[in-house]
Amino acid sequence: MKVLFATKNPSKVKYYAKELEKYGFEILTISDLDVEIDVEETGKTGVENAILKVLAYQTETGMITIAIDDNLYFDEFDEERQPGTNVRRVNGKRLSDMEMIEHYTNLVKEHGDKLSARWIKGVAIYDGKDMKTFSYKRESFYFVDKPYEKIHEGYPLDSITVIPKYNKYLSELTDEELEDYKNTSGNKEIFEFMVNTLKEIKENWIWELY
Repeated sequence: MKVLFATKNPSKVKYYAKELEKYGFEILTISDLDVEIDVEETGKTGVENAILKVLAYQTETGMITIAIDDNLYFDEFDEERQPGTNVRRVNGKRLSDMEMIEHYTNLVKEHGDKLSARWIKGVAIYDGKDMKTFSYKRESFYFVDKPYEKIHEGYPLDSITVIPKYNKYLSELTDEELEDYKNTSGNKEIFEFMVNTLKEIKENWIWELY
C-alpha cells in the first residue's frame, strides 16, 4: 500500500520508510508525485502541526498521509525561550543545517558546556475520512558546543546531540547502538502507532470493496 509522507526532509523519509517498508507500506513524497505543497505550520504543538500537514497533503493528492513534527525543549529555559515547534525557524528565518548547528552550539556556550534537552514528537495519519494522532515525549539527552565531524543531512542537530546511555554523539552511534536507541527512546511506540493505524486503514479499505 502506498503512503504519502508529508515532509521535504529526505533524512526523515529514509529513517521512517525503512521500517514501514518491512510491513508492506511503500512510502512516497511529493517529489515522487511531482507536486508542490507548502504548509504554514502555525500549530502550537507537534500534533497540531502534523495535522495541518496531513490535511494539506491528503487534500491535494487523495493519498493516505503521515506527518511527524518534532518539538524541542530545554530543561534550563523558561517557556518564552523554548524552541518548541520552531526548531529550524529562528527570528523569522529558516535556518540551513549549518546555521542550525551554529545557532544551537551558541546557545550551549551561553549556559556552559551542555544543555539538557528532549524531543516531543507529534504524529498524524489521515486517510481522507479519519484522523489518528499520537504524541510521545522522548528521554532526555544533551547538546554540546563542539559538533561531531559526521553531519546527517536534514538532521544536523544529531552532530551536537550526546546520548547519556552511550556517552556518544548520536551521529557516531554504531548500527547496533542506533537500533537499540530507536527501540528504547520512544521510536518503538511511534512505529507501532504508525504500523497499527496503517494496517487498520488497509483492512477497512478491503472490507469496503465487498
